[in-house]
Amino acid sequence: MVGPTASGKTTLSVPLARRLDAEIISMDSRQLYRGMDIGTDKVGSRARALVPHHGLDLIDPAERYSAGDFARDARRWIEGIRARGRTPLLVGGTGFFLRALTHPIFREPPLDEERRERLRRWMEGCSEEELARWVEALDPERVALASAGGRQRLSRTLELPLLTGRPMTWWHRNAPSERAAVDLEVVLLTRPREELYARIDRRAREMFETGLLDEVRSLLDAGVTPDDPGMTGTGYREAVGVLRGELTVEEGVLRVQRATRGYARRQLTWFRNQLSGLRILEVDASAPLDAQIEAVVAWWSGSE
Repeated sequence: MVGPTASGKTTLSVPLARRLDAEIISMDSRQLYRGMDIGTDKVGSRARALVPHHGLDLIDPAERYSAGDFARDARRWIEGIRARGRTPLLVGGTGFFLRALTHPIFREPPLDEERRERLRRWMEGCSEEELARWVEALDPERVALASAGGRQRLSRTLELPLLTGRPMTWWHRNAPSERAAVDLEVVLLTRPREELYARIDRRAREMFETGLLDEVRSLLDAGVTPDDPGMTGTGYREAVGVLRGELTVEEGVLRVQRATRGYARRQLTWFRNQLSGLRILEVDASAPLDAQIEAVVAWWSGSE
């Protein structure tokens, strides 16, 4: 189940999972960080008590987690869920995670970890704009895709050309895939654009009202830095700016709203362009919840 941020995936996924006797695998690249709950709109304890969830609270904010890491973990979770006689239901808006299953990534060549760590430290000192310029020079075919993934994906895209002499584009085309593709069917949630943006704006304001600044302050006090991978996402960057006195709370809210609307537009474009070849059911998330559930159950039952 995919859809842009704030489209209503969690609202539908939990009751749907109960109907389908399913366990949920999160496809969210931010909810996997421990201690980052408000800014990621992480699935709450009540939902987790109702339905088993996988892929939440996996790593600390200073750690990295790639689409390849997700694909390996997701395959293991899927196998375990099926072994229990239940249905795996993958839910989230991180398109790169989904694609890592439907279009398995190449088998990464061995890399010198000492050189890799030195490169990562150098990249941490570069701005996002500088990283994008390097990607444009070394792997121009991937600059738009890498830029859409932010600082973490830009850095990841630079590792291979700088450490192997060949760009990631070359590896994708020429290296063998790590595993076979996972057979998936996709439910795509949609909403009218104006309604989606209103939900995004409301949620951004609620984050600040319900403790985002306290959450970020606690992370910083615990030794997490603003440049750590988990802290580069929308909401956390702006909260750091507010805590440093560089932004007012209202400016922080407006920046989060604007950035999240932009992210939702990129997600919609990605889903339109990258889901071809898969069996897809589009569901209007503004319809009554019961109607959404029945539509998906009927569609899924017809595919079994």
